Amino acid sequence: MPPVRIGARGSPLALAQAHEAQNRLARAHPHLAEPDAIEIVVITTTGDRILDRTLMAAGGKGLFTKEIEEALQDGRIDLAVHSMKDVPTRLPDGMEIAALLPREDPRDAFFAREGQGLDDLSAGSVVGTAGLRRQAQILERRPDLRVVPLRGNVQTRLAKLAAGEVDATLLALAGIRRLGLTDRVTRVLETEEMLPAVAQGAIGVEIRTDDAATRALVAPLDCADTAWRVTAERAFLAALDGSCRTPIAALACLEGDRLTLTGKVSSPDGRIVFRTESAGHRTDAALLGTEAGMEIAALLPERFLCL
Repeated sequence: MPPVRIGARGSPLALAQAHEAQNRLARAHPHLAEPDAIEIVVITTTGDRILDRTLMAAGGKGLFTKEIEEALQDGRIDLAVHSMKDVPTRLPDGMEIAALLPREDPRDAFFAREGQGLDDLSAGSVVGTAGLRRQAQILERRPDLRVVPLRGNVQTRLAKLAAGEVDATLLALAGIRRLGLTDRVTRVLETEEMLPAVAQGAIGVEIRTDDAATRALVAPLDCADTAWRVTAERAFLAALDGSCRTPIAALACLEGDRLTLTGKVSSPDGRIVFRTESAGHRTDAALLGTEAGMEIAALLPERFLCL
C-alpha cells in the first residue's frame, strides 16, 4: 500500500504534533506501524516565511494553513495536521476537520530573566509576543510595560529572551510540553491572568471531505471532549467574525456534561475589555459559543472589530 502522507509545517513544534498524529494512527491501525507506512511531508507556509512583522499585519489567520491546504486539495498529501488556534473558522470548500486529538493544557507559560510573573516586572520592562491577544491582556494588567513583536519558533524566541532582546515573553504551554521544555518555564499563568487563544492546545486533522478512506483512518483519533470544547470556542470566534485585528480569547471547560465558556474581546491597548461567561449542556456547544459571541458583538462600538 502507498504510504499515508501527513502534511505539516517544518518547525520543531509542528513536527512534534505531526509525529503525535503518526503515533496515534500507528496504535489505532497496526499496519500503519510498519516502516514507511506513514510519510510526513514538510510544507513551508506563508506564516513561516514572514518574520519581519506580526501575523495580523501580514494578513491574519490562514497564514499557517494555506499552502498545506493547497497540497491537500491537489492530492500531494492525504491529511494535514494543524494547531487549531491557527485554523480559520471558515475552511476551504471540500475540506473538513475530521479529528481532534486530546487537548493539551491550554494555558500560557511565562518566561522571564528576572521575577516570577507579570506583576514582578519593573515598569518599562519589555515583553515580547507575536500575538495581539497576549499584548492586550498584558497591557490590561500592566499598562506600564512595553510590548514588542517577537516572531520565530519556540526555540528562537527563548534564545532572544536569553540574549536580552526582551525581558519576558509568553508561549503556549501546550507547545512547551510537546517539545519537552517545561523546565524552562518561569511560571504557568492561570486563565484568570491570561485567557487563552481560541482552541489553544488542540491539534486538528484536516482531510478532503470526499476522502472516506482517510476519514475512517483518522476517526479513532478523535477526542469527543476536545471536540465539544473547540466547537464552542470556534463558534464564539465565528460569531464575532474574528478575522480583523482585534484581540479575542476564549476557553471552554467540561465537567461531566456541563460545558462552561468564557470569552473576551479587547482593544489592542487593553483599555477596553468585554467579557462574557455562559454554561449549558455539552451538546449545545455550538449554540453556546454563537450566543456568547453575539452577546459581545451587540455591545461593541461601531467598527471595534476592525480597529
